[in-house]
Amino acid sequence: MDFTILRLKLASPLFYTPDDWREPFNCPEEGERLFCFTLDKVQGVSFEPKRDIFPGKLIFSGVPGKSEDYFELPEGDYYFSQEKRQLTGEEITEMAIEVQLETLWQRSIPLERMYLRFLSEDGNRVTQIFRPCKDNYKRTASTI
Repeated sequence: MDFTILRLKLASPLFYTPDDWREPFNCPEEGERLFCFTLDKVQGVSFEPKRDIFPGKLIFSGVPGKSEDYFELPEGDYYFSQEKRQLTGEEITEMAIEVQLETLWQRSIPLERMYLRFLSEDGNRVTQIFRPCKDNYKRTASTI
């Protein structure tokens, strides 16, 4: 698949209340839900990541809201992609890898977390991936 990947500056955090849903590839097709994964330190910055480890280890699942034990999708810089439909597990893996590759091609450093968000927009189901990154770095003799 060919996904459009954008650089996104999230201006303010999005807050989520934890729930017990632990099946990101079998998400209900209604309402909004966020999943957060942590990626392997080596594979999470590889140009040839192992598909079977993506999107990584699930560390959070939740729905919109701010409770005592809330979780946030923090404000900041992301590489971002979305499709106006609910993707399958295989398609989500493919999107996650494409976002990682674009981050690396743009000479940014992808961080070890990845966020997967499902929501409804204009009557359509939407799948989004957010991959936080460090600012672009400049190639110098010491980084070659």
